[in-house]
Amino acid sequence: MSSPFPKVAVLVTVLAAGCGPNPSGSTGRAQRARPTATPVLRVCSDPNNLPFSNERQQGFENELASMIARQLGARVEYTWWAQRRGFFRNTLNAGRCDVVMGVPTSFELSWTTRPYYRSTYVFVTRRARNLKIRSFDDPQLHKLTVGVQLIGDDGANTPPAHALAARGIVRNVRGYPVYGDYSQPNPPARIIDAVAKGDIDVAVAWGPMAGYFASREPAALSITPVSPQVDLPFLPFVFDIGMGVRRGDTARRDWLNRFIEEHGREIGRLLSRYGVPTV
Repeated sequence: MSSPFPKVAVLVTVLAAGCGPNPSGSTGRAQRARPTATPVLRVCSDPNNLPFSNERQQGFENELASMIARQLGARVEYTWWAQRRGFFRNTLNAGRCDVVMGVPTSFELSWTTRPYYRSTYVFVTRRARNLKIRSFDDPQLHKLTVGVQLIGDDGANTPPAHALAARGIVRNVRGYPVYGDYSQPNPPARIIDAVAKGDIDVAVAWGPMAGYFASREPAALSITPVSPQVDLPFLPFVFDIGMGVRRGDTARRDWLNRFIEEHGREIGRLLSRYGVPTV
C-alpha cells in the first residue's frame, strides 16, 4: 500500500549512472541510497480519555494508531490535548497533527474516513437486579434513578437525555458530565461507577465507554443496546465513527480508507478486546 503521508513516506534518492556528479566530483556512478530519518505519523489525542486514548497509550485509538504506523514503517508522534470544545481548532486544524483517531462521520470540522466501527448508546444496570431495560418506553424508567451523560459546562444534553425528557422522565434523572473532573483518571467512568455502587439504578451511556468500564467494576453489570436505534422523528442513538483529517487532505483520507477496508477484521478484534459494542 503506497503512502500519501509526507513525513511517513521513506524518501530515497539514487543518482543513477550518468545523472549528475557525485560528491567527489566524478560522474557515471550510482550513489548509495540515503533514507530519511524515522518517518512520523502525527496524531492528536486526549491524554485522559480511556478507553479511547491516554498519555500512556493504553486506549484502543492508541493501538489503532500503532497499527497504522506499523503499516507505514513509522513511529507515532502525539500532540496531547483535552478533547472538549476547541479541540479541533487547536490541534488538527492548527496543523499540530494530521489525524484524529475517532470522529463521527457526520462531523463538520474535518473530513472523515469511512467508519471503522458503528456503536450505540446502551443501558447499564446491575446484573443481580435483572431489570432488563431495552427501551425508553419501559415503565420502570419512571420510578428508577437514571443517570445520563451531559456535555459541556452548560449542561448540553446527549440523545438519551432528550429521549427521557420527551417522555416526562426528568425528576428522577441525574446528570454526569462527560468531561468530569479532569484531575482524576478516566473522568467519564463516574457514571458507570455510580451504577456499580448503587448510587443510580440505570445509566444510559455511550457504548464504547460503558462496555470498557463496566467490565472493570467489582459488581457484575449488564450492557443492553438502546432500542430502537432512532427515536422518531429523528433522534439517533447509533453513530458511525471514522478518523478525521484536515479538509482537502484527499490523499491521506483515501489511504486511510484503504487501510480500514484491508484491516477490518483486525480492527474488529481490537474493538472486541476493549468491550466496544458494535451494531
